[in-house]
Amino acid sequence: MKMKGARIVIETLIELGVTDVFGYPGGQVIDIYDEIYNCSDRINHYLTAHEQGAAHAADGYARATGKVGVVIATSGPGATNLVTGIATAQLDSVPMIAITGNVSRALIGKDSFQEIDITGITLPITKHNYFVNRIEDLSDCIREAFKIATSGRPGPVLIDIPKDIQNAEYEYEVRPVPAKFPNKQPSSSSIEKAIRIIDSAKRPYIYIGGGVIGASAEKSIIKLAEKVDGYIGCSLMGISAIPTDYERFLGMQGMHGHYASSMALSAADVIIAVGVRFSDRATGNKEKFATSAKIVHIDLDFAEINKNIDCSVGVIGDIKESLSEIISGISQKNNTEWHAQVAALRAEEKSFVKRTDRLTPDKVMRIINAIKDADTPVATDVGQHQMWAAQYCSFEKPRKFISSGGLGTMGFGMGAAIGAATGTGHRTVLITSDGSFGMNLNELATAVTYNVPLTIVLLNNGVLGMVRQWQTLFYGKRYSNTTLDRHTDFVKLAEAFGAEGIRTSNEDEFRSAFKKAYKSGRPVVIDCIIDKDEFVLPMLPPGGSIENIIVDTEGM
Repeated sequence: MKMKGARIVIETLIELGVTDVFGYPGGQVIDIYDEIYNCSDRINHYLTAHEQGAAHAADGYARATGKVGVVIATSGPGATNLVTGIATAQLDSVPMIAITGNVSRALIGKDSFQEIDITGITLPITKHNYFVNRIEDLSDCIREAFKIATSGRPGPVLIDIPKDIQNAEYEYEVRPVPAKFPNKQPSSSSIEKAIRIIDSAKRPYIYIGGGVIGASAEKSIIKLAEKVDGYIGCSLMGISAIPTDYERFLGMQGMHGHYASSMALSAADVIIAVGVRFSDRATGNKEKFATSAKIVHIDLDFAEINKNIDCSVGVIGDIKESLSEIISGISQKNNTEWHAQVAALRAEEKSFVKRTDRLTPDKVMRIINAIKDADTPVATDVGQHQMWAAQYCSFEKPRKFISSGGLGTMGFGMGAAIGAATGTGHRTVLITSDGSFGMNLNELATAVTYNVPLTIVLLNNGVLGMVRQWQTLFYGKRYSNTTLDRHTDFVKLAEAFGAEGIRTSNEDEFRSAFKKAYKSGRPVVIDCIIDKDEFVLPMLPPGGSIENIIVDTEGM
């Protein structure tokens, strides 16, 4: 059937299984939006307050569901407003499609109104991108973009469509959803070497990242832990892959990781790293990272092997297949001494907990844990609250922790929480702070408009907490521009947007407020007052290593 390019865009999205898109209309995508109107019985569009919020919503949707997130924006500033959201998805390997309009081909390169070379701008932050120069290529570009976004290591793909292409006509026919590109299979030699190294382990530690969630390899990790008789730690992106209460799970390791997890990794003689990139926040000083351990690095992306940390063997290929072969080849182990060593580390970690009557972040997270159910996605912004959520929130199922790891994007949370709630249909909890919330609080209007089931826990300390923590510890308490003297009344702000606002300052008030908010059918903001001098601990100092770990700031 012959149809306009704008209609081909929508029909192809529907063909590929897309039911929800996020975006903001404008002159160079008005034809696409006209077709969204015509197809509104088959595809849902969520109008955000800003294109960055739309990009983060598509990202959160993808993280929470495993599907492709789709965002649409017009040319010029509409397209450039997507850049932070696209980069956030790229750094965390999130499958996302960004569709932008552009001026007609005859006006390209003429400095036309709202013309921008968005493919050039986004080249370093996309897995691939397209400028559609022929109507004949339009539907296949979209199909191929989805295939690229979801194959191998996922990532964002941008499709820039000139306005005259949107108005041109061409034949369209429905095609089967294209299969993903096949994953590389691990080499037998690397598998054999990995098995030999793992079999030699007396203190095995399995270090997992977001690649495990992307590969749906969570159960394989547990099987591996049982067979090697070892323990599991994770990066920020690996949180929720393993149930928090699983006896072998030690939690996040790294700069702000759990003490026992970081210390166990440092003491391990073999580290089995799966779907991780060994970022600087995870390793600290790379010269002193796990110097006594042999490292088996399993990853789908060959570029990650030996990129940050040299390994004894790199197993490159499909993660589930790699794990299956390794598990079948290794011997059943019994590491009694390792259990005793880790038990001592766990006891030491518990000894650092200080009792106080104040409402502290760990108490907030534990109250949330006690009330939320297993299907509740927890999204975060970036900062101290993100680390407290990573340390203290508990999870039973994968894809329930939605957070910006690689780019560390303040303002990510509101859009991501909206996307997660929309995609899963479950009430979502956003843990944020007054600093991060101020970045994209305009998306509260979106949450109210669509009555998104969203509970926003705003840890309000009146400062930019993480930077202030660094200023306290390493910059002589010179608090340059980290005190937020804004006098914002977040309860009134929530009410002005049409949401409900509740202020809490102690444990009982917060418990009551969260119970009420969690059962509510509307967006609720809980303004949770905490002390500005609450620190995220443990902490590895910048450029430090495990022997420099800070567990107490008294006297500093």
